Amino acid sequence: PKRDVVPARRHNNRMTKFIKFWLPVIICMGFIFYVSSIPASKIPPLFPFQDIIFHLFVYSILSLFFARALKNTYGGLTPSKIILLTLIFGVFYGMTDEIHQASVPYRNASGFDVLIDGIGSFAGSLIYPVRKKFSCGGRLSNGVNRWLR
Repeated sequence: PKRDVVPARRHNNRMTKFIKFWLPVIICMGFIFYVSSIPASKIPPLFPFQDIIFHLFVYSILSLFFARALKNTYGGLTPSKIILLTLIFGVFYGMTDEIHQASVPYRNASGFDVLIDGIGSFAGSLIYPVRKKFSCGGRLSNGVNRWLR
Protein backbone atom coordinates (compact mmCIF):
# COMPACT_ATOMS: atom_id res chain seq x y z
CA PRO A 1 0.00 0.00 0.00
CA LYS A 2 2.80 2.46 0.74
CA ARG A 3 4.18 2.03 -2.77
CA ASP A 4 0.89 3.28 -4.25
CA VAL A 5 1.17 6.51 -2.25
CA VAL A 6 4.68 7.42 -3.46
CA PRO A 7 3.83 7.74 -7.21
CA ALA A 8 0.76 9.80 -6.31
CA ARG A 9 2.91 12.18 -4.25
CA ARG A 10 5.49 12.39 -7.00
CA HIS A 11 2.79 13.24 -9.54
CA ASN A 12 1.21 15.74 -7.17
CA ASN A 13 4.62 17.35 -6.54
CA ARG A 14 5.27 17.67 -10.29
CA MET A 15 1.85 19.22 -10.83
CA THR A 16 2.38 21.63 -7.93
CA LYS A 17 5.77 22.66 -9.32
CA PHE A 18 4.29 23.13 -12.77
CA ILE A 19 1.49 25.33 -11.48
CA LYS A 20 3.73 27.34 -9.17
CA PHE A 21 6.67 27.86 -11.53
CA TRP A 22 5.63 27.31 -15.17
CA LEU A 23 2.03 28.56 -15.17
CA PRO A 24 3.16 32.20 -14.63
CA VAL A 25 5.45 31.82 -17.68
CA ILE A 26 2.55 30.55 -19.79
CA ILE A 27 0.19 33.27 -18.55
CA CYS A 28 2.76 35.97 -19.33
CA MET A 29 3.29 34.50 -22.81
CA GLY A 30 -0.47 34.51 -23.33
CA PHE A 31 -0.66 38.15 -22.23
CA ILE A 32 2.06 39.13 -24.72
CA PHE A 33 0.30 37.19 -27.49
CA TYR A 34 -3.02 38.86 -26.64
CA VAL A 35 -1.56 42.38 -26.64
CA SER A 36 0.25 41.64 -29.91
CA SER A 37 -3.10 40.70 -31.44
CA ILE A 38 -4.53 44.19 -30.88
CA PRO A 39 -4.44 46.28 -34.08
CA ALA A 40 -2.18 49.30 -33.76
CA SER A 41 -5.10 51.65 -34.46
CA LYS A 42 -6.73 50.48 -31.20
CA ILE A 43 -3.70 51.16 -28.99
CA PRO A 44 -3.88 54.69 -27.60
CA PRO A 45 -0.65 56.66 -27.25
CA LEU A 46 -0.20 57.15 -23.50
CA PHE A 47 3.39 58.42 -23.21
CA PRO A 48 6.54 58.74 -25.32
CA PHE A 49 8.37 55.50 -26.16
CA GLN A 50 5.56 53.39 -24.71
CA ASP A 51 6.26 50.58 -27.18
CA ILE A 52 9.90 50.32 -26.09
CA ILE A 53 9.04 50.55 -22.40
CA PHE A 54 6.29 47.93 -22.78
CA HIS A 55 8.66 45.51 -24.55
CA LEU A 56 11.38 46.00 -21.92
CA PHE A 57 8.93 45.59 -19.04
CA VAL A 58 6.97 42.54 -20.21
CA TYR A 59 10.02 40.66 -21.45
CA SER A 60 11.79 41.39 -18.15
CA ILE A 61 8.81 39.95 -16.27
CA LEU A 62 8.54 36.97 -18.64
CA SER A 63 12.25 36.26 -18.20
CA LEU A 64 12.07 36.62 -14.44
CA PHE A 65 9.30 34.00 -14.41
CA PHE A 66 11.26 31.78 -16.82
CA ALA A 67 14.50 31.99 -14.81
CA ARG A 68 12.56 31.28 -11.61
CA ALA A 69 10.94 28.23 -13.22
CA LEU A 70 14.27 26.91 -14.50
CA LYS A 71 15.93 27.34 -11.11
CA ASN A 72 13.14 25.58 -9.26
CA THR A 73 12.50 22.71 -11.67
CA TYR A 74 16.03 22.07 -12.96
CA GLY A 75 18.05 22.53 -9.79
CA GLY A 76 21.43 21.63 -11.28
CA LEU A 77 21.67 24.68 -13.54
CA THR A 78 24.28 27.29 -12.75
CA PRO A 79 23.24 30.96 -12.68
CA SER A 80 25.14 31.58 -15.94
CA LYS A 81 23.28 28.73 -17.67
CA ILE A 82 19.97 30.08 -16.38
CA ILE A 83 20.82 33.54 -17.74
CA LEU A 84 21.86 32.11 -21.13
CA LEU A 85 18.82 29.83 -21.48
CA THR A 86 16.51 32.63 -20.41
CA LEU A 87 18.04 35.03 -22.92
CA ILE A 88 17.70 32.47 -25.72
CA PHE A 89 14.10 31.80 -24.73
CA GLY A 90 13.23 35.51 -24.57
CA VAL A 91 14.76 36.31 -27.97
CA PHE A 92 13.13 33.26 -29.56
CA TYR A 93 9.71 34.15 -28.11
CA GLY A 94 10.22 37.78 -29.19
CA MET A 95 10.92 36.60 -32.75
CA THR A 96 7.82 34.41 -32.85
CA ASP A 97 5.79 37.28 -31.42
CA GLU A 98 7.02 39.61 -34.17
CA ILE A 99 6.09 37.02 -36.81
CA HIS A 100 2.63 36.85 -35.23
CA GLN A 101 2.38 40.66 -35.20
CA ALA A 102 3.06 40.76 -38.93
CA SER A 103 -0.36 39.18 -39.48
CA VAL A 104 -2.21 41.74 -37.31
CA PRO A 105 -3.81 44.74 -39.09
CA TYR A 106 -1.69 47.90 -38.91
CA ARG A 107 1.12 46.03 -37.11
CA ASN A 108 4.42 44.85 -38.49
CA ALA A 109 7.39 42.72 -37.53
CA SER A 110 10.34 44.68 -36.22
CA GLY A 111 13.91 43.55 -35.67
CA PHE A 112 14.32 46.51 -33.33
CA ASP A 113 11.51 45.15 -31.14
CA VAL A 114 13.30 41.77 -30.99
CA LEU A 115 16.45 43.61 -29.87
CA ILE A 116 14.48 45.39 -27.13
CA ASP A 117 12.88 42.06 -26.16
CA GLY A 118 16.37 40.61 -25.85
CA ILE A 119 17.51 43.48 -23.63
CA GLY A 120 14.42 43.04 -21.44
CA SER A 121 15.01 39.28 -21.33
CA PHE A 122 18.61 39.77 -20.29
CA ALA A 123 17.55 42.20 -17.55
CA GLY A 124 14.86 39.82 -16.31
CA SER A 125 17.24 36.86 -16.40
CA LEU A 126 19.63 38.74 -14.09
CA ILE A 127 17.00 39.66 -11.51
CA TYR A 128 16.34 36.15 -10.22
CA PRO A 129 19.93 34.88 -9.75
CA VAL A 130 21.21 38.11 -8.16
CA ARG A 131 18.13 39.07 -6.14
CA LYS A 132 19.68 38.07 -2.80
CA LYS A 133 22.81 40.15 -3.30
CA PHE A 134 20.92 43.40 -3.75
CA SER A 135 18.06 43.01 -1.30
CA CYS A 136 18.01 44.88 1.99
CA GLY A 137 20.34 43.02 4.33
CA GLY A 138 20.18 39.94 2.11
CA ARG A 139 16.39 39.71 2.47
CA LEU A 140 13.48 41.15 0.57
CA SER A 141 10.11 41.70 2.20
CA ASN A 142 8.63 38.39 3.33
CA GLY A 143 5.93 38.42 0.65
CA VAL A 144 8.30 39.16 -2.24
CA ASN A 145 10.92 36.77 -0.92
CA ARG A 146 8.37 33.97 -0.56
CA TRP A 147 7.05 34.60 -4.08
CA LEU A 148 10.52 34.66 -5.68
CA ARG A 149 11.63 31.31 -4.21
